Amino acid sequence: MLATADPADLDHGPRAAKPGTERMCAVSRQVRPIDELIRFVVAPDGEVVPDLKRKLPGRGLWLTARQATVAEAVRRQVFARGFKRGVKAAPTLAEDTGRLLARSASDALAIAAKAGQVVSGFAKVEEALAQRSVAALLHARDGAADGIRKLNARLEALRRENEQKTGKSLDIPVIMELTSAELDLALGRSNVIHAAVLAGAASGTFLSRSRILVRYRMADDDGQTARRHGIG
Repeated sequence: MLATADPADLDHGPRAAKPGTERMCAVSRQVRPIDELIRFVVAPDGEVVPDLKRKLPGRGLWLTARQATVAEAVRRQVFARGFKRGVKAAPTLAEDTGRLLARSASDALAIAAKAGQVVSGFAKVEEALAQRSVAALLHARDGAADGIRKLNARLEALRRENEQKTGKSLDIPVIMELTSAELDLALGRSNVIHAAVLAGAASGTFLSRSRILVRYRMADDDGQTARRHGIG
C-alpha cells in the first residue's frame, strides 16, 4: 500500500528550519525535533537529494534520520506523494545519504584535527585517556579487535574509577563509524586505527555529526546501540 502525504509534510523553505523546530516524519507520521530528522529537497533536475545543512532552496520534506526510514520512503514512493509531483528518488538514496553523513563527520574531524583537538595512534590515545583529556574515543570500523578491546577496557576502568570517586560516569563516547581510510583522509596520516578527540569547539561539531551518523546507521529495533556507545 502506498503511503499518503499531504502538503503539510513540506516546509516553507530552509529559513523555516530554525533550532528547536519540530517537523513530522513523512513515513512514521511522528513529530520530532529537526535534529533527529533529515531534510530532503528536489534538485533542478528532479532528483531528490538530502539537505544535511538545511540550507538548500525550495520546500523540504522531512524523514527520521534512519537509513531504514529513508529506504522505506523510496520503496513506498513517499517523495512523489509528498512533493505532489513527479520526482526521481534513486534506489540507493538511503545508502548515498549515509555516505554523505559519514563524509560530513569526517570533514568535521579534519577541522578538529587542524585545531589540535585530535590525537592518533595507540600510545597517544592511551596517554590521553590516562590524562582524562578525551572527549571521544575513535576506532576504525575495520580495525583489529585486540587493540579496540584494550583501549575500551582502559576507558571502562577510568569510568569505574571516576564513578567510585565522584558518583558519576565519564561521558566519553566510543565511535566506530569511520573506516581506517576515512580516518587517514581526515587526519592526514596513514593506517589510522585509533584516535582520541579532545575537548573543544571543533570537536563538539564532530561529536554532533557523529551522533546523527550513529543513529542513522543503527536498526530501528536496536535503540540501545547509541546508548551503549555513549552517543544517544
